[in-house]
Amino acid sequence: MQKETFGQTPTGEPVEIYTLGNRHGLKARVMTWGAALVEMHVPDRHGVLADVTLGFDSLEGYLARHPYFGVTTGRFANRIAGGRFILDGAIYTLAANDGEHHLHGGVNALDRQNWRNGTSSNDRSVRFTHTSADGAEGYPGTLDVAVIYTLSDDNELRIDYEATTDKPTVLNLTNHAYWNLAGAGVGDILGHELTLHARKFVPVCSAGIPTGGIEPVSAGPLDFLLPKIIAKDFARMTGEPGGYDHNFVLDPSASGGMTVAAEVHDPTSGRVLTVSTTEPGIQFYTGNYLDGTVTGKRGTAYRKNSGFCLETQHFPDSPNRPHFPSTVLRPGQIFRSSTVHRFSTR
Repeated sequence: MQKETFGQTPTGEPVEIYTLGNRHGLKARVMTWGAALVEMHVPDRHGVLADVTLGFDSLEGYLARHPYFGVTTGRFANRIAGGRFILDGAIYTLAANDGEHHLHGGVNALDRQNWRNGTSSNDRSVRFTHTSADGAEGYPGTLDVAVIYTLSDDNELRIDYEATTDKPTVLNLTNHAYWNLAGAGVGDILGHELTLHARKFVPVCSAGIPTGGIEPVSAGPLDFLLPKIIAKDFARMTGEPGGYDHNFVLDPSASGGMTVAAEVHDPTSGRVLTVSTTEPGIQFYTGNYLDGTVTGKRGTAYRKNSGFCLETQHFPDSPNRPHFPSTVLRPGQIFRSSTVHRFSTR
């Protein structure tokens, strides 16, 4: 593991970046700002390495507002309707940063914080920690949270989350990496082949808020139970800006532990990404709001569908939907969640 200074925050705090490698040549770079994944270098079928996650070459891009490239999102990933929820009879009003709704934890959420420097017991793992104050972005409770990145010799990038609180609160954490298995900035991802192990999904309105039900994918455009090129039914995803931005309800594993959620294959490079998680859902997003105005790595303008996200999570608006899996965290409990990204070729 290597540690370097990536730059400084506007208040002069150093931002550290850590490079993790394994014996097969894979390399992950993660930083304290936003507890973010900055680079992920993996080989194609010929052994040629490429960075397969979108982002920026320098810290300045991450300090500016951007589409959540690689960051840890929370306290509540995805949306909370109307920017409010009720917990134990008390009404909590959150920052409204997506129209009237609350998105990814608010304006100055976990992705806008410089987490404490990584420490670990081995050179394959980095642990970032942060304390979110009681009332931050409207959330109750002082939250102590940790994100641990580990790169194994099995070509797996594992992300573990841990958190505790001193008051009842809600919590939903994820990583918001944008992937392009051909290489960051190399065309779009519509030719990638996707499998999602999800027979149901959460329908949403045009603002991305759940309508209340959970419905079967029913061989429609949201059916990825068998491998399917992302472009196949893309035109059927109408509305503005079009494309996929849906939470899928994962089929639970027989063991009740880690669930294989998704596999993505890029036919051109042969790279394969397999995502497994302890979470009950996964948000599949096709970079619909990328419009060429954000310039990323190597001066590339990121346009619509330049990358896809597979955000392992609880369901959107869960605090207002008692029939969804609970996101409530109480004092004395320890929140734990894990997601594994395994890279291979074929």
